[in-house]
Amino acid sequence: MALDKEFLQKILDNPFSDILGQDETKLALKSALYVGRNVIIVGRPGIGKTTLAKNVAKILPDLTVNDCGFHCLPGKPSCPSCKAMKKSVEKTVTGAERFVRVQGSPDLSAEDLLGDIDPVKALQYGPLSVEAFTPGKLFKANNGILFFDEVNRCSEKLQNALLQALEEKKVTIGSYDVEFEVDFLFIGTMNPEDGSTEKLSDVFLDRFDLVEMHYPESVAREEAILDAKAKRVEGVSFPPGLRRHVVEFIRALRADKNIEKRPSVRATIGIVERAQALAMVRGGKKVTPDDVEAVLLSVLSHRISLKPSVKYLESPEAYVRQKHAEFSTTHSFGGEG
Repeated sequence: MALDKEFLQKILDNPFSDILGQDETKLALKSALYVGRNVIIVGRPGIGKTTLAKNVAKILPDLTVNDCGFHCLPGKPSCPSCKAMKKSVEKTVTGAERFVRVQGSPDLSAEDLLGDIDPVKALQYGPLSVEAFTPGKLFKANNGILFFDEVNRCSEKLQNALLQALEEKKVTIGSYDVEFEVDFLFIGTMNPEDGSTEKLSDVFLDRFDLVEMHYPESVAREEAILDAKAKRVEGVSFPPGLRRHVVEFIRALRADKNIEKRPSVRATIGIVERAQALAMVRGGKKVTPDDVEAVLLSVLSHRISLKPSVKYLESPEAYVRQKHAEFSTTHSFGGEG
């Protein structure tokens, strides 16, 4: 994608403020985008990978393109239709429209990404005519950004379909004897610990820079995220010391050597929101340790998994209950302070 001066300056100036902290990650992403590198943001679920990528969409400027479905630039046609026409109808696409999202899934096909033949148009123009081809999301991201969430959930076949576009900025489709030009920046996300997904090939990964993202750096940072993201229940207070107890307990679970899948900030937010709601339903005006205790299993037990040496001996529910009891004996609930 051609990077104009306006976009480059916005990359430098934007604080990516939807994500608190993660300064090293932001710097790495900015430096990669500034020189037009394709990027995969690597990190566990719930740490803000998608939110960070969406911040990039906010700084994409509007762009005038041909109204052809391929987002060709006026005066620089790339699709066969625009190349055959002396003058095309133009339209303006917003920055948000230039940021095209694809959700990774084993069921996602090359046709979903690249496009397919429209049966009605095929009858009208012929099955191999350019007019019968309906461009997919990859072409809608032409001269923009293709955001591929959970890229390691796509099949090897789909990885191979992307390789030509990433390497040559061209795509060959099915039985067509023409190449479709396409130019975009690729931002992907992946969870490195998800063993149920497709392995990304070395050939595919060689087209990217990897940017790592981590859990919040400190208790204070995670509390700031709670302030910004957690819903508040009107009329119910949450004692600061008790809320800190919740944050510290979740962070202790992340450091637990027996836990394989660790709880993210979503777990912290979930406990705080649910405890407040439970206090309100019970008719209370303030969250109590009993409210926190009552929602722990509902919020946490499915968000962790135990290592094989432990999971055959006890359930996640029993482990969470036991660890919280142990944690509470050594860490005060903090009262109001």
